[in-house]
Amino acid sequence: MSPRRRLLLTPGMGVGPELALRVLAEDDAQDVVLIGRAASLAAAASPASPRSVLPMSLSAALAYDGPGLPFVAVEDAPGLPAEAGAVRLATEALLAGLPGALVTGPIHKKRLSEGGFAYQGHTDYLAALCGVEDVVMAFTGGALRVALVTTHLPLMQVGAAITAERVSAVCRVAITALRRDLGLDPTRVLVCGLNPHAGEEGLLGDEELRTIGPAVRALQAEGWPVVGPVSAETAFMEAQAGRGELIVAMYHDQGLAPLKAVDFGRSVNWTLGLPIVRTSVDHGTADALMGTGRADPSSLRAALRLARGIVARRTGPPEAA
Repeated sequence: MSPRRRLLLTPGMGVGPELALRVLAEDDAQDVVLIGRAASLAAAASPASPRSVLPMSLSAALAYDGPGLPFVAVEDAPGLPAEAGAVRLATEALLAGLPGALVTGPIHKKRLSEGGFAYQGHTDYLAALCGVEDVVMAFTGGALRVALVTTHLPLMQVGAAITAERVSAVCRVAITALRRDLGLDPTRVLVCGLNPHAGEEGLLGDEELRTIGPAVRALQAEGWPVVGPVSAETAFMEAQAGRGELIVAMYHDQGLAPLKAVDFGRSVNWTLGLPIVRTSVDHGTADALMGTGRADPSSLRAALRLARGIVARRTGPPEAA
């Protein structure tokens, strides 16, 4: 018998554990295995929860078919805080052939760094675990879809990190993912410029002339449905008006500030280019909301829903009960 399809949820930090317990209790999700820090989950647990959290080994959790919530505890190791260890354990299971997906909660990058974690965040850590280079941080689920050429870089380092090769790789990976995992056939992918007004023909910066424009033209010659470089404000207006299925943004805030203004709570962080399926919430740890009951679970629900949809598209209909 083939293993059951599973969503491996690492709840992360801050409000992540309480949101995970809330969503999994309210939605009665039977295909989810929680993997994370035991103390964080215990602190977030509510005596009134209709589902019991059941600590067990990963192998037992993957085989579990009862009403409780299977939980695999991971603790700190040298250079590997428990939250990162949970991601590694889940990724290794998926790479070994488990049918399913990784869904991650928020992490606090500074606190993980203080614990010896050597990566900037989930995306580059997953790239290292999976042994891939052309990994792309993307967002989908609301009115807009965005893919990022660079991610967690100081703004002063962004220009040097934008190369024609990287722009081309992000476009190829993102368009391929839209086709395979969302069933979309994009006709207009909007590639942003880096500078105001896309550089104004070199007056306000020349990255568009030197790297972004040549990459777009080369992709067009290969038949990829890209246009640009387009000024960022134009790209987002066009996409919101339905005249573009994807925006390729050059840096983190260029893509995420307008995305979150329009789609916060609906959007899902979706990692492209991996051999596994990974989705995540679109928000941070929101420490100030811990224990208040005011943290919004919408993005976690959307991340679980997107992961299930992609897995089903890749592997076929769910198994019969």
